[in-house]
Amino acid sequence: MVLFTRKEDVVENYHGTDIRDPYRWLENPEDPEVQQWVDEQNKQTQDFLATFPDREKVKGKLTEKWNYPKYTVPRKEGEYFYFHKNDGLQNQAVFYRTKDLESGELEVVLDPNTMNEEGTAAITNLSFTSDGKRLAYGISLNGSDWQEIKVRNLETGKDEADLIRHCKFSSIAWNEEGTGFYYNRFPDPSTVSHEEQSFYNKVYWHEAGTSQDEDVLVYEDADNKEFSFNPIMSDDYRYLILNIWKGTENKSRIYYKDLVKGGEFVHLFGKGDGEYSFIGNEGRTFYFITNVDAPREKIIAVDLDNPSKENWIDVIPEKEDVLSFGKIVNGRLVVCYLHNAHNELKIFGLDGKLEKDVDLPGYISLTGLTGKKEEAWMFIGYTSYLAPSEVAGYDFGNGELTGVFQDENKFDTDGFETSQIFYTSKDGTKIPMFLTHKKGLIQNGENPVLLYGYGGFNVSLTPSFSPAVRMWIEEGGVYAVANLRGGGEFGEEWYKAGTLELKQNVFDDFAAAGEWLIAEGYTKKERLAIMGGSNGGLLVGASITQRPDLFGAAICQVPVIDMLRYHKFTVGRYWVTDYGNAEKSADDFAFMINYSPLHNVKEGVEYPPTLITTADTDDRVVPAHAMKFAATLQAAYTGDHPILLRVEKNAGHGLGKPTVKIIEELTDIYSFLLKTLDVQQ
Repeated sequence: MVLFTRKEDVVENYHGTDIRDPYRWLENPEDPEVQQWVDEQNKQTQDFLATFPDREKVKGKLTEKWNYPKYTVPRKEGEYFYFHKNDGLQNQAVFYRTKDLESGELEVVLDPNTMNEEGTAAITNLSFTSDGKRLAYGISLNGSDWQEIKVRNLETGKDEADLIRHCKFSSIAWNEEGTGFYYNRFPDPSTVSHEEQSFYNKVYWHEAGTSQDEDVLVYEDADNKEFSFNPIMSDDYRYLILNIWKGTENKSRIYYKDLVKGGEFVHLFGKGDGEYSFIGNEGRTFYFITNVDAPREKIIAVDLDNPSKENWIDVIPEKEDVLSFGKIVNGRLVVCYLHNAHNELKIFGLDGKLEKDVDLPGYISLTGLTGKKEEAWMFIGYTSYLAPSEVAGYDFGNGELTGVFQDENKFDTDGFETSQIFYTSKDGTKIPMFLTHKKGLIQNGENPVLLYGYGGFNVSLTPSFSPAVRMWIEEGGVYAVANLRGGGEFGEEWYKAGTLELKQNVFDDFAAAGEWLIAEGYTKKERLAIMGGSNGGLLVGASITQRPDLFGAAICQVPVIDMLRYHKFTVGRYWVTDYGNAEKSADDFAFMINYSPLHNVKEGVEYPPTLITTADTDDRVVPAHAMKFAATLQAAYTGDHPILLRVEKNAGHGLGKPTVKIIEELTDIYSFLLKTLDVQQ
């Protein structure tokens, strides 16, 4: 049985074209009718999943796979090492400290599991004073991008009086004395319209121990309401640096102020001609990563007294691989590169001379790197598709790596393998794809394959570990990750080749991945599932509306679906540089209407079994996208395949989702996949 969803006669004209929007009423999450509709959709989904006899077995396997200690990379502040640890099945990781990483004696600093009953409190921001005696930290509830900033006295273990509200994507920069910090925030939401709540970002100075009402405005730009400002303190605490960004475009501006001399902010890079990331300074020599005249990034040294472009020094020039990030540790430049969508780590002198390649395993991603400019060591975290994150200490003196947090490894890697292939997309472009599965896999066209993609916002899909994927490959499945255009795997040109009027390249790349997997005998259409979330949810939505014949099942997670109205909700306006604005531009409308999943659902088409997931308090990609898509598909499709919607209550875009809810959601997702692909347990 497919639920009936009421339609309204809503029509809007876009540049001479009438567009119907019969489910616009689903955009109001406070409407009791919408809430009832969500409950009915959830019941329909759960009724379908209840017919899968091995659902509890799947949940048991996922729970068992999830139950292992998880650590973040430690950082040294004052006398202590600080890190997050989840014992296994805790809803949120606990923030600990210790004076000896080998002692096992841990002191709890922050435990988000105690901060609300639902287990949805998440620590989102951490900034220590230079002496390590105070910690400013952000807290988000129910997956919201909004956060509050508090201050913990690390000597007493108690929070101080400070409470900073109205923060989103905020940075915290303490002064050297630890008497206060700079931060950025948006206006009080009650003082602006709903549409303006993510505009007019400003920088403030907060004196520790005082009320937010007393904070001093440091910088604003009322003429550019779309700008956001992240304050950063220079290594010597003399300069306050503002990293200025607009939406998700791969560009930034850099302003700075000499806190000793005072005066106005100097617009060091004020044109918005490229991306600039500050990584450190030696006096008035500033080091930046930039893509200006270097689509794959380089590191430059800039003399503040002679900052014009002709005086830049290319410390580490652009190379064939993308420079992913850099950090100054031990007076050296530690640089991570993206080589065919996996990470490699190199150490250079400040003069740019290569000193050493750090010996790490192949096909890995760095999960963290900590260390300070003057320290003789650093900590490195890395992971792969087959093994969870490992942490190692690196000694600059002898160049040796030593394991940290050496728990028993519960995941055998010997019986599995990851390989990388390159396939050809529709226009002839070579696209890389990772394949992970059991060794000795027979390419007989019968293997269940889960194909994952994203393809947007300069995001690179590098190897990562998932207990759920581990279960999938142990059950005989193949996990395929395609590195589509629109991502950052090969630099600025690769990213731009999947944006705006070229967005169709992303969908073509994904379809070509599916065709390759079938042609090479890994699977067949009936056993090929696709999955993606957020922008990847758009990818899945566009894929099933463009190529419904190619896929056996689809998991469409927290998706962007209505490409004509996405910019009207919460932070949607940030994405205009990737997607375009169909309301303002006839040219943008012309290409966006061609792929917008909501507007390309057709009657009489055999759509694959589809599970659409969202969360009722997602304030990044609002749930209306998923809800309108589900209603539209259910009304148009009259076949036997399930078209289901799953709405998580009291959860957002994924941030801080408690372990219990993650396991419940993944149980539903993988039960859906195993049932619809007819995979025997």
